[in-house]
Amino acid sequence: MTTEPDSPADAGPRGTGSPEDPAEAAAGVIATPPAETPGDLPPREVAPAPDARPKVGLADAVFKNLTRTAGIGLLVLIALIAAFLVIRAWDALGANEGNFLTTEEWRANATPPVFGVAALLFGTLITAVIALVIAVPVAVGIALFITIYAPRRIAASLGYIVDLLAAVPSVIYGLWGLLVLAPHFNGTQSWLNDYLGWIPLFDTGEDTVGRSILLASVVLAIMILPIVAAISREVFSQVPITHREAALALGATRWEMIRTAVIPYGKPGVISASMLGLGRAMGETIAVALVLPASFDISWHILAPTGNTIAANVANGFGEANDVGRGALIASGLVLFVVTMVVNMIARAVIARRREFSGRAA
Repeated sequence: MTTEPDSPADAGPRGTGSPEDPAEAAAGVIATPPAETPGDLPPREVAPAPDARPKVGLADAVFKNLTRTAGIGLLVLIALIAAFLVIRAWDALGANEGNFLTTEEWRANATPPVFGVAALLFGTLITAVIALVIAVPVAVGIALFITIYAPRRIAASLGYIVDLLAAVPSVIYGLWGLLVLAPHFNGTQSWLNDYLGWIPLFDTGEDTVGRSILLASVVLAIMILPIVAAISREVFSQVPITHREAALALGATRWEMIRTAVIPYGKPGVISASMLGLGRAMGETIAVALVLPASFDISWHILAPTGNTIAANVANGFGEANDVGRGALIASGLVLFVVTMVVNMIARAVIARRREFSGRAA
């Protein structure tokens, strides 16, 4: 008995799941509904891309412009100072009968004027370098003691005392060096001359000991010591505690921990502090003017009563100088300005090369 196929009306519309052909029905094939076209889908809402740059508030914009103005203003101020020194020194340099860079004598008020900055520049550099050699090891030792060895209460009190030395006026240091240190320092200088006179630095030659470059350097070392110690202390206190604990956990002694973890990390800061102290030593005026005998000789005998610096010569000679003499003193100040700038540039270059020790910018 055969069964009649359903009529098209009974089969229903195409795509509803009812087979349209008996053969397809017998094979078990079911028609699939047609795919919906993109036009039939509802529009998808796309989230806007987040702004990569954060919104800058009014306070941030004002602060940014103020800091930019301060930086540009500092550069303009330095340029104006340099221009002032050049303009005021130009006439004196033109009237000079000697070589300004190589002449040792200083007769800027004479007719014709003959002056040079060689002896003054030599005295400035040698006193500042000796002061740095004396002050930096002591300052670093003080900073390490306060940071690592001293108990908390003692460290705080000692830090205040060291910082207080920076507030003492330079004229006080100068008077102390002239009236107190100089008479008692003659014995030390004589001992150095007797036992270390075979070294040219400690040989006084035919002169006796007195107000010397070494005496001025000791006074300068005491003056720059609080600066170097304070900055070094802050740098050493910022060494990550994990660096110190890791060194101790590996069996290092406290000194080995300092040598391997603390000093390499803080070396850029110590260099910065040393250069800041060097700049202070080269520019010191009153203390050096009271201690040094104001002579214009280039001598490597640091125990002999000779020596002078640019800053001290300006302080001693500005009141009695004529127009050419004042221009000559300003020209020597220009040399000190350039030397200080060169020293700072060298220091920044050295610090940039030591960044790998600390892992951060100096």
